[in-house]
Amino acid sequence: VGYVSNARKLLQENKSGVNPLADFTPSVPVGTSIGDYGCPAFVEMEERGLQEIGKAVVVLVAGGLGERLGYSGIKLELPLSLVDNKCFLQIYSESVAALQAKAGMDIRIPFVIMTSDDTDSRTRALLAENKFFGLEETQVHVLKQEKVPTIADSEGSLVLDPSGYQLQTKPHGHGDVHALLHQSGLVPRWLDDGKKWVVFIQDTNGLVFRAVPAALGASDAQDFDVNSMSVPRAAKDAVGAICQLTHKGGGSITCNVEYNQLDPLLRSSGFPDGDVNDPATGKSIFPGNINQLVFKLHPYNETLQRTRGVIAEFCNPKYTDATKTKFKTPTRLECMMQDYPKALLGTSGKVGFTQMNAGCYCPVKNDPASAVAQVAKGCLPNSALGAEAVLFQSNCNLLRAMGADIEVGADKEWLGLVRTWEARVVWSPSWASCNADVAAKLSRKAGSVKISQRSTLVLDGPEIVVESLTLDGALIIKAVPGAKVVVRASVSNDGGQLLALPADHPDEIERMRGFRIDLTGAQQHNFSQPGNFVVG
Repeated sequence: VGYVSNARKLLQENKSGVNPLADFTPSVPVGTSIGDYGCPAFVEMEERGLQEIGKAVVVLVAGGLGERLGYSGIKLELPLSLVDNKCFLQIYSESVAALQAKAGMDIRIPFVIMTSDDTDSRTRALLAENKFFGLEETQVHVLKQEKVPTIADSEGSLVLDPSGYQLQTKPHGHGDVHALLHQSGLVPRWLDDGKKWVVFIQDTNGLVFRAVPAALGASDAQDFDVNSMSVPRAAKDAVGAICQLTHKGGGSITCNVEYNQLDPLLRSSGFPDGDVNDPATGKSIFPGNINQLVFKLHPYNETLQRTRGVIAEFCNPKYTDATKTKFKTPTRLECMMQDYPKALLGTSGKVGFTQMNAGCYCPVKNDPASAVAQVAKGCLPNSALGAEAVLFQSNCNLLRAMGADIEVGADKEWLGLVRTWEARVVWSPSWASCNADVAAKLSRKAGSVKISQRSTLVLDGPEIVVESLTLDGALIIKAVPGAKVVVRASVSNDGGQLLALPADHPDEIERMRGFRIDLTGAQQHNFSQPGNFVVG
């Protein structure tokens, strides 16, 4: 009854053109900018955050399928890179394991995964088939959200499924994660265990853990109750903006404003040009929301007790015509994880943002054609192809900052998308989960590490040290814990070539990139037993 009643209210407001933000005035919120991954400000916050990592909990919202990407499975199964083919769930699990190892032998970072009817069984199977990717089963908690009925018209009529006997349902949105956490009873238990922070991440941003320690450090330094990780935002990009909203009756909140609400809000609030870039920076003055959040656990628990984790719903129907009486397809009420700060209006909760450059942000949410259209508008492609290019750029730039000589990248076009392709350098979270790890395991001596643009390098193991390397080709090194590997090598081969694929290529994962990587000629080393080894 409450669901239908709220649906009717929201649909009537939508039909009447009611602006839910009409009583608010936007301004740039309080926050901190820490720049590029590896720069001094970033490293300072990262080092501070690593002191807090053992007090953290990680929550992953993963209720989505890969249909928008042209993939028939769950998005967590997709690899970030074809070089090592590690799926997102493996990357996240290994990142949690690597960070908790820094906190001490007895520390466990709880890892919560919110699934849906569409993803629950496959997510659980993926964990079981891979022995939880090295995590202990007891530290992983899978919480499944339920679906909600779909709505046929502005009167709130519910829709039956094809059987005629059951209601048609759709996902309610990732905002359900807060109610699920409240219902699970996990949050009070974490407080009793001495946890202080909860980090929320989404399902296909493979570089997010590059940002997590620094964001924790900034949360601690700024004493934020809620900290939104953000990146510079291009005006008109389909990315929400972090804004401070001041209510005409008093009080203010810092929260996400969806991109389709931002322009009209700005135009009605003293910004006559609406959502435009600042000429001085070429970017919007409002940070881009990437839906990666850090909450202080104690006030979060108090808010959950007060609100039961219920997040304000919204409805976004697609009408058939200007009368706004019929929908093109059934709609439903939704809620969003990032709308949690709205529950803090009228409280003393301190909400801010930490902005870092886009090298820590490479979500996979667009198919190839949509990615090309996004780039044409001056926005990020946010596709499988685009994310893989960002991964290589981020890794090569960090190695250059550490003194490595890496040939400059070259522009290449795949599926109509032109990206700068660097050497295909990939490492596991166990090899490096922070800047200090890279500095400790890579020679800083001038000229000791040289990598050509066409090369592929994989470093997968916690005790691999690169003393000297000249690479023109492909080198893959995998080592179990306890296998201490020193690299003193000069490698040249034909491995790692990028091979173009036809549009009807049968493999969905390769087809969404337009190429595959041929590692046939690569030099490969797999150290499966502890010991001391040299690659030379």
